[in-house]
Amino acid sequence: MDLAFDAEEQAFRDEVRAFLRDKLPDDIRRRVHLGDGSTIDTDIPRWQKILNAHGWGAPAWPVEFGGTGWSKTQQFIFDTECALADAPPQLAFGVKMVAPVLMRFGSPAQQQHFLPRILAADDWWCQGYSEPGSGSDLASLKTRAELDGDHYVVNGQKVWNTLGQFADWIFCLVRTDSSGKPQRGISFLLIDMKTPGISVRPTRLLDGTHEVNEIWFDNVRVPVGNRVGDENAGWTYAKYLLGHERTNIAGIGANQRELRRLKQMARTLERNERPLIEDAVFATRIAQVELELKALEITTLRVIFAEAQNHAPGPEASILKIRGTEIMQRITELQVEALGARGLIAESPGHDPGEEIPRATETYLNQRKLTIFGGSNEIQRNIIAQMILQL
Repeated sequence: MDLAFDAEEQAFRDEVRAFLRDKLPDDIRRRVHLGDGSTIDTDIPRWQKILNAHGWGAPAWPVEFGGTGWSKTQQFIFDTECALADAPPQLAFGVKMVAPVLMRFGSPAQQQHFLPRILAADDWWCQGYSEPGSGSDLASLKTRAELDGDHYVVNGQKVWNTLGQFADWIFCLVRTDSSGKPQRGISFLLIDMKTPGISVRPTRLLDGTHEVNEIWFDNVRVPVGNRVGDENAGWTYAKYLLGHERTNIAGIGANQRELRRLKQMARTLERNERPLIEDAVFATRIAQVELELKALEITTLRVIFAEAQNHAPGPEASILKIRGTEIMQRITELQVEALGARGLIAESPGHDPGEEIPRATETYLNQRKLTIFGGSNEIQRNIIAQMILQL
């Protein structure tokens, strides 16, 4: 199998690089490079609007819904080059998660209203899945929606909700029937975050940031027209969404960006009055993680090219998720070790933003989540065992 990009794909890569050089704002690029998420609520929509104006707002969407119609390889190239250029990620909850569900299962009215607004970054979406005691075992969720005329009345709690403090809408799994198997009594609702009865409470993370929340629903009235698909069929839609959530979850571009940052640190920072890169032990550790990342990139390309030949993926998504997230954690660990006490300067309240010290400690702490969300790595290993070993 030839894993090299052909001439057309190389030309596309050059086009993406030229676009990023010309259109990615320098202030956004710098904040992403330094790991500064202080303006994430404005940087992400601003970048999405730039992409959408160029016709690149939804790389994975079909053309009929306003997407690019790109191949899987083109999508991989685009995602990788964006990460390497220090572009902010697109808000996955809208573009990559709820939108595919709406395109596949939503009504024409829902598609016509929500999809253009997602493309234009007019609506910020968040996800309402996990609950206390219902994380990996999502089918046990208890947030309830009871039918009252032409509305559902929703009561319950969601946890580990990412960036919901900025959200205009939330897509939620709610229980509408408790009489049968748990998976058969779940519905998929689209809820306006401005609806009376919704409260957002911050959950502070290890790095001290407000990234995730608890969302409480107290007699929240949701129009029946905001239900996606059939009542009690939400589990089917949730599984479909999770398949899209794990798309490109290996994060090749983000890993390559962080590896590049690690090498820059090792060349410029000193230990015992010489560059850290000249420390044989530390240099060996960098080389080892770089080789593992290269192997992951090759494996990812093999999966992408196989999909292009209509080979349905098996356990590969789980394998890529495990390796990609663990490699990212190892890279950020090495970054913190490279910075040493200097890392405390970047995290300090009085740090001069003009000093180019990446926020490595904050990034390291935040990236501990990678092996948990999108299906924990322990769950992914169970999936691999079941699919390959037939356990």
